[in-house]
Amino acid sequence: MPSPSPVISPETLAAFERYLAAERGRSAHTVRAYLGDVRDLAAALERAGVPDLSDVDINDLRSWLGEQAAAGAARSTIARRAAAARTFFRWLVRQGRLRADPSLRLVSPGRGQHLPEVLRPEQATGLMELAAVAADDGDPVRLRDRAVVELLYATGIRVGELAGLDVDDVDLEQRTVRVMGKGAKERTVPFGAPAAEALRDWLGRGRPRLVTQRSGPALFLGRRGGRVDPRQVRSAVHALVAHLPDAPDLGPHGLRHSAATHLLEGGADLRTVQELLGHANLSTTQIYTHVSVDRLRQAYRQAHPRA
Repeated sequence: MPSPSPVISPETLAAFERYLAAERGRSAHTVRAYLGDVRDLAAALERAGVPDLSDVDINDLRSWLGEQAAAGAARSTIARRAAAARTFFRWLVRQGRLRADPSLRLVSPGRGQHLPEVLRPEQATGLMELAAVAADDGDPVRLRDRAVVELLYATGIRVGELAGLDVDDVDLEQRTVRVMGKGAKERTVPFGAPAAEALRDWLGRGRPRLVTQRSGPALFLGRRGGRVDPRQVRSAVHALVAHLPDAPDLGPHGLRHSAATHLLEGGADLRTVQELLGHANLSTTQIYTHVSVDRLRQAYRQAHPRA
């Protein structure tokens, strides 16, 4: 006797993947995450004995998220899985594969207010000096790491965006970098003279010593000549920050947070920072105003005699 077909067939998943990538323009990372979430949902529905997608109701979905919470999943993970389920069922209804959407009343848990850790401006300067001193020996990887931290802090770009850069994405004369962000949206971000100097040093003395036939146009390379992996970038940033006295343990995303916070504290307006960071919604950028106000409040309490 043949085994029953899965609740969510491979064909349905493949069509959903095409929809996310081609029609919604979601990043490869988001597509992978959403597909994994839908597969997890399918497994939960099969365990619960739900025979078909048309039989799914809100209680099935709430039970699935409840299992995640009981297993200790982070609220951000549960929120993403709820979003994936809502996107999936909305798509099924629009495609005519379902008559009703069981996820309409599916509510994501609150993510909570989390203020990102950032470097103080003098710590950021110290980090760049550490990277420059480490690169004094001319080691190509250290030259790369110096250019990496300078560019991450100068531009606030994401680690995945940095790893995806090609040589011709950088204009050293204009001091700008062309970035492909989330949703395949391109933006141009300026950077300063220190980052330009570090990039020239990397392109002149570092990259030529690592380049191989597999390097292609990649701007940043690993020691074996392939395009640098985001994990390598994270390791390099963590290693440099670890030598910075009294600094929080942070990686590339911490440098992005630091850049945004320092821009706002220096007088940049919120819309400009939103454009530089590539945020689709201004509300995402507003967390940095909370960081700045929090630091201002701490300084006030320490310095004002009637605080």
